[in-house]
Amino acid sequence: MDAVDLLTGRARLTPEREALLELETGRHFSYAELNARANRCANWLMGLGVGEGDRVSILAHNSVVYVDLFYGLAKIGAIFTPLNWRLAAPELAYILNDCTPSVLFVAPEFANLWAEIAPAVTIPHVIPLTDYETALHKAPAITPIPHSALRTPHSELPHCILYTSGTTGKPKGAVIPQRQVLWNCINTVISWGLTEHDVSPIFTPMFHAGGLFAFLTPIFYVGGRIVLAKGFDADESLRVILAEKCTVILGVPTLFQMWQKSPVYASADFCHVRFFISGGAPCPPPLIHRWREEKGVVFRQGYGLTEVGPNCFSMTDEESVRKTGSVGKPIFHSEMKLVDKQGNPVPVGETGELCIKGPHVCSGYWRNEGATAVSLINGWFHTGDMARMDEEGFYTIVGRFKDMIISGGENVYAAEVEAVFREHTAVAEAALIGKPDPQWGEVGVMITVLKPGCVATPEELRAFCQTRLARYKVPKEVIFVDELPYSPYGKVEKVKLKERLAGLLVG
Repeated sequence: MDAVDLLTGRARLTPEREALLELETGRHFSYAELNARANRCANWLMGLGVGEGDRVSILAHNSVVYVDLFYGLAKIGAIFTPLNWRLAAPELAYILNDCTPSVLFVAPEFANLWAEIAPAVTIPHVIPLTDYETALHKAPAITPIPHSALRTPHSELPHCILYTSGTTGKPKGAVIPQRQVLWNCINTVISWGLTEHDVSPIFTPMFHAGGLFAFLTPIFYVGGRIVLAKGFDADESLRVILAEKCTVILGVPTLFQMWQKSPVYASADFCHVRFFISGGAPCPPPLIHRWREEKGVVFRQGYGLTEVGPNCFSMTDEESVRKTGSVGKPIFHSEMKLVDKQGNPVPVGETGELCIKGPHVCSGYWRNEGATAVSLINGWFHTGDMARMDEEGFYTIVGRFKDMIISGGENVYAAEVEAVFREHTAVAEAALIGKPDPQWGEVGVMITVLKPGCVATPEELRAFCQTRLARYKVPKEVIFVDELPYSPYGKVEKVKLKERLAGLLVG
């Protein structure tokens, strides 16, 4: 079986079992109903000329439409390319021109954003989501038959392209083959012990690997139930967890902090929860301890990347307490190694770059052979993250080789933000560094050198960025200095910069 058959197979085994509750509309869907919708979606899009290798995008909040497209497009060999609606219009235009979708679905709440993007792109079919349900149900629910035999073996067919910001300042499209989707399901079910009795909510955006792959696809694979939220609200999401008796819950550290401050948290009884897991960024141990002490819950920390899947490590409930701060041992069907800058393995207990190999690793980057060659070497994906392994085989993520900060679970790459700052007529040099933040984990601080004779305020520079970058990428602070420290190779020495400004970078 390949990923193309995942929903079909589950619908055959448990057709009447409830698969999904869409909170926004209150609609319940069985596996048979979801599979019929995916078939209709595929047949409708084939009628628009969509076939193997064609891309289809969506600009919308979470809804059952993501499920239709994700599973429906796989049936005809087309590629799902969801868009991050948090991005600014120029960023989205770049992505659309890179992946060149045949079809784009746009939710009404993003009509104004699309109006900004439209002049810069050419897309054959742009369809408002207000027309979606009517058109969907005009298409037949029979299994779609592609226009021609698929040229690529199913396992290597691109299932989706998920864009992740690059250290060069331009987003890169990670190509997720059907093989990776299937093996993420297998690894997660086996390594995390998921069963058909599990219920998981999705509060994170489905344009992210976390929203699609952390629990949705593995839960559907094993026959459990998903509760799908349009977005995140701290109070309401806790009520949903309690009312729907959710058993496995993913969050990022920011969400766990917001939940803890919610009035619903104080009286919440999580006896039905098997475990909470934090991903997206390192979770502060004091936050983990508070959840355990105050609520008596099992709390784990996970690790993953778009390119290798969101679920790369595992640990037992007991180990999650004994090894707080660790992300666990590698998942079942995976190989891991830690290497130094020369690519040599490092000893146990020493820090090295985490490299991952296995069937859950992506195919590379869309139309970007250079980036693929740098990251995928002899089957090993070089994550750019620093980690160490102890004598028992448990891994701890200790830092990042890549120049990046993580704010509220979102990756912010310094080069991208610095490039925008330098577009301002008053800015000569700019260097982004991270500052601890009690809510977001880390926020960006831009260290800026102005051109001689020029004047600018922090507010002016932040406003300049807000029209060009997603809000979460805009630095929270701007600090002016006379000069930046450079290495002999012309790179800003950010360690020295942080040391100089240590007094100003206290969270």
